[in-house]
Amino acid sequence: MSPIKIQRPPEWGIEPVPQTHRIMGFIDYFALWSSLGVGLLVFLAGSLLVPGLGLKQAMLAIILGTIIGNALLALAGYIGSREAVPTMVLFRPVLGIRGSYLPTLLNILQLIGWGAFEVIIMAEAASQITQKLLGFSAFVPWVAFFSIWCTLMAIGGPLMVVRDWIEKFAIWLVYGITIYLTWYLLSHYDISALWRKPGTGELPFLIGLDLVVAMPVSWMPLVADYNRFARRAGSAFWGTYLGYFVANVWFYALGALFILALKAEELIPAILSLAGGAIALVLILVDETDNAFADIYSTAVSAQNILPRVPQWVLVVITGLICFILGITVPIAQYENFLLLIGSVFVPLFGVLAAHYFFVEKGGYRTEELYRAAGSYWFFNGFNRKGIVAWILGIATYQAIIRLVPWLGASIPSFVVAFLVHLVLNFKEVRR
Repeated sequence: MSPIKIQRPPEWGIEPVPQTHRIMGFIDYFALWSSLGVGLLVFLAGSLLVPGLGLKQAMLAIILGTIIGNALLALAGYIGSREAVPTMVLFRPVLGIRGSYLPTLLNILQLIGWGAFEVIIMAEAASQITQKLLGFSAFVPWVAFFSIWCTLMAIGGPLMVVRDWIEKFAIWLVYGITIYLTWYLLSHYDISALWRKPGTGELPFLIGLDLVVAMPVSWMPLVADYNRFARRAGSAFWGTYLGYFVANVWFYALGALFILALKAEELIPAILSLAGGAIALVLILVDETDNAFADIYSTAVSAQNILPRVPQWVLVVITGLICFILGITVPIAQYENFLLLIGSVFVPLFGVLAAHYFFVEKGGYRTEELYRAAGSYWFFNGFNRKGIVAWILGIATYQAIIRLVPWLGASIPSFVVAFLVHLVLNFKEVRR
């Protein structure tokens, strides 16, 4: 009998995914993006909205913000599904081949930050569970465990994780426990009284809206890394939009409700205080690993936009190690500022991408030119100055609004400015 050989999962790098591997459909993407929309960090983001906003205002911000942010997320995924390439490669025609390195570097930084945040909050939750049930805390060992486990998932790749883990187990476990948590809050607390109670006014409504928009937008720089495996762009779009919409609204709302109903200052102890809270946290942690997997995997894919010859698994291992180091050294603080910083960079960047793809390129890239130095997408020494100028003006708009007129909300204006500036700068190409 011949020995069994362990085969390394296939790697597609930054080249277009072959048609034979474009096998994911609506259900796959609904499960994937539902899973990625679920997590303790989404709970935490929801808790930031209150008591500055009342529950009624918070829910309005959650629904509107998810509608807006989801549109950006799903449309970026739609472009990735049509072109079958990772997100950072989609920016090569927009900013130039070398110009695409700018968002790539920023994306690597933000994904490592997200990965570290995920590992930290999972380790904190697991440590508090072991403290409550067994009488001891084990933060560093839990950081090591989650870093290693999520790195192994990233080496396995998205096709394996979605079909063999998320669809069969993870998403159903977490939806079951989410239904229980929702029932518990609705049946044990006077939600109608919380609904009528106004907020303290410390958080302007439109800044709250920006905080919600930032969560789906934070996934925009990596959405095509997964949606490039779609059979059809339309089914991927709706699977992404509906899956993430349900999860984001639900978990943001639960985060706000936990803080208001339990009058708690910290989220994890509030969950643990409920009957069955420890079991709920364990099951949420089971699904939370998907988020860290996505951060680690897409860091490696993004890095290949700059270092295409480095094997993906090597970059995955390096990223997992960095997340472990950050996890044991960096406190989880300034989360609100981190979310707003992400929005200031990537909301206007998508405005430029949307204008370029749908109006300048007329809905399709010249695939072979994406990888050719001195080709159509090389522009001036590898930089498309028009796209870069439009992006910078969009970022400047976002930051100016946040600092000078925060009540206005920065997401929509910065998107519109970047979109329109890019159209104006490419007026001749748009008219053709």
